[in-house]
Amino acid sequence: MSVVSMPTPAVCATVTASTMAELRRRRDAVEGADLVELRLDTVRDPSAAGALEGRRLPVVVTCRPTWEGGRFAGAEEERRRILADALALGAEYVDVEWRARFAELVGQADGRRIVLSTHDFDGVPRDLNERVRAMQATGAEVVKVAAQTTCLGDCVPLLDLAAQTARDANLILIGMGEAGVATRVLAGRAGAPWTSAGALAELGQVDLRTLLDGYRFRSIGRQTGVYGLVGAPIGHSVSPAMHNAAFAAARLDAVYLPLPAASAADFVRFARAAGLRGASVTVPFKVPLFEQVDEACPVARRIGAINKIRIEGSRWVGANTDASGFLSTLRGVVPLERTRAAVLGAGGAARAVASALAAAGAAVRIHARDRARAEEVARLTAASAGGWPPAAGSWDLLVNCTPVGMHPKGDETPLPAADLTGACVYDLIYNPPLTRLLREARQAGCQVVGGLEMLVAQAQEQFQWWTGVKPQPGVMREAALKQLAEFARDEHHLV
Repeated sequence: MSVVSMPTPAVCATVTASTMAELRRRRDAVEGADLVELRLDTVRDPSAAGALEGRRLPVVVTCRPTWEGGRFAGAEEERRRILADALALGAEYVDVEWRARFAELVGQADGRRIVLSTHDFDGVPRDLNERVRAMQATGAEVVKVAAQTTCLGDCVPLLDLAAQTARDANLILIGMGEAGVATRVLAGRAGAPWTSAGALAELGQVDLRTLLDGYRFRSIGRQTGVYGLVGAPIGHSVSPAMHNAAFAAARLDAVYLPLPAASAADFVRFARAAGLRGASVTVPFKVPLFEQVDEACPVARRIGAINKIRIEGSRWVGANTDASGFLSTLRGVVPLERTRAAVLGAGGAARAVASALAAAGAAVRIHARDRARAEEVARLTAASAGGWPPAAGSWDLLVNCTPVGMHPKGDETPLPAADLTGACVYDLIYNPPLTRLLREARQAGCQVVGGLEMLVAQAQEQFQWWTGVKPQPGVMREAALKQLAEFARDEHHLV
């Protein structure tokens, strides 16, 4: 079977197991993929014949050695025999490491059905282009390069090379790690023959169902609009689920990616290379990226922070809807005029919240561990600066704009329970939906408000601002709740 007979882009599901029987069971349980990678290096008794027996989908047979990031610790001669057996028995593809120098295997097949691979766990190799040319010169049917990424910028050489390569080159370029997810999801846009999906989270693999249903991988092509969430950390975020569900419901050719940036400059470099059309901005980049945009809305200019970017050609436009989204969720909950409001934090979200509360007539005080930063936000937002933590009895409304208590550190809280003496506590954190701060505030008799409604309100505004299309009612909220439930289930399984 040849790669050209499969859909483009195709999906390869990676399967691991400790025994051959379990490997076959997991192989046959795969649904929705076009081929299956059988990782024989994870099996105690690897057998090419056993792996191929009764298969119903095309397979890639891999037996990765420990020196290339795999688990096979035996002799190279034994590994060579396993791969040779797989070729002889008709495996659709056999993965051969470039550094193994198994030239006779490549020659024996005249390059056909060979995936020649290289994995660099130190980062993107400086000789990437030269290495690819040397690997292609062997005649291998597919050439695969996987490189460790530590920031979004590490994806840029991979994206650039993919853009330069003809679509018939059968080249797979993968960024391993969380920062490299974009290279996997956008593989079809780059003309790769397939992308891998599976449970190897340490390599940055995306779950098969998430890839197919969440990112709608099969619909991604060269014209697909790319959007994303820039922040750090963002593994807890439901924004990709919300926006991708809204794109699907509106039948728009677009995809929304998690973009864990190392810095504002790192994000800018990636965004330009990937042709990004827009982004949601979260901590800690609301202020640094405000300084990068060419134009900003009046609210963003007043508080010096943004929560969304729209890219129009080479022009970057920033805006801030944190304030309006925050106030919309407080209507009818607590009267704001002359309310004593304590805002925890001194980042972009705190600036927006303080500005909104002050404009609504509240007496706002900023509390942060860094007093100088609290005073800076106070000057920008017509507020005052207070000590850390806010004293019990000094506030009516408390708003947490810090990440303390966010998944996966849900057992943390910015304030001790004894200090929760006001009327209402609002936590901008939405994962978990009920933080420790909110639980303890409720027990203390406070009204409580979580961050999910604000998040959904902002997401809807962002979606319409980017696309000109109003998202279908309820789609984003439903997607957010579903993703939060999955996070909770996964966390429960890990305990």
